[in-house]
Amino acid sequence: MVKLSYIESQSHDPWYNLALEEYLLQQISPDTVMLYLWQNDHTVVIGRNQNPWKECACKAFEADGGKIARRLSGGGAVYHDLGNLNFTFIMGSSLYDFHRQLEVILKAVQKAGIRAEFTGRNDIVYQERKFSGNAFYHGQDASYHHGTLLVDSNFENLAAFLNPSADKIKAKGIASVCSRVLNLASVCPDLTIDVMKQHFRAAFKEVYQGEVMTLAVPDDDAAFTALQEKYASWNWRYGNTPQFNLEFTHRFDWGGADIRLNLINSVIANTTIYSDAMDADIIGVVAEALEGVAFTAAQLTSARDDLLDTEGENPVIIDIFQEIIAHC
Repeated sequence: MVKLSYIESQSHDPWYNLALEEYLLQQISPDTVMLYLWQNDHTVVIGRNQNPWKECACKAFEADGGKIARRLSGGGAVYHDLGNLNFTFIMGSSLYDFHRQLEVILKAVQKAGIRAEFTGRNDIVYQERKFSGNAFYHGQDASYHHGTLLVDSNFENLAAFLNPSADKIKAKGIASVCSRVLNLASVCPDLTIDVMKQHFRAAFKEVYQGEVMTLAVPDDDAAFTALQEKYASWNWRYGNTPQFNLEFTHRFDWGGADIRLNLINSVIANTTIYSDAMDADIIGVVAEALEGVAFTAAQLTSARDDLLDTEGENPVIIDIFQEIIAHC
């Protein structure tokens, strides 16, 4: 007999919530289906194979207090705030049933008086406008299906931060697909996140026809702590990015520069700089100094300072490094 369990995160931190999701996946028993509900505040979550610089205005977003997170599943980039409800179905692999899981989502939305439908791109829509995207992960013994529900999200932030970079990025990472989106509250003005949670839990019980056991979030567990560290780390969020090339040009007081970086795991592997600077040798010195440096402001600043110690206060060094740092 299938056991049903429910867990709800009280945290709004994306690294915590994604760590909990993977922890629950690792801990799930083969005979259990779990519904996990969670929310992130001011967050951009990218798919496992995406390039954060291509999907989000990363620097501006983090300066605005936002967090970049990378999930375990594939799919595109999404913006999360407290007007958005995230759901995850977690189960032993033999119990994975996408149509049954989809039925829970549709029934929950129908309880709010909204007749929605599923489209072939793993989206759930109302009158051809998307309010839920879905993604999936299949491990050796367990699987999950998770997604979003736009209830009353801030679309101005979504438009401001979820946009491709103006820089020329040639990336192997999978790009997001733009869709017309809809808040459910615009269709049902009385709908709130708390009400939607109630609908979700009721629909889960009805579709799976069983009693649902509510579980507590683990407190002190070494495996869970390690996963939190993983999701918060630069290596997972940025360093895990597939190989990509970044190209941009700028004209400085001393001349122009066409800068081309090849990055592997977000570390600069190769650098080519085309320039009409009078001091041609320093261009080669800068290009060489950039190679092997992680694409972070801190690491680039350290590499610049080391080079300035050797070469002196050269404006070419200062300007090129500053231009690259501005694109991190």
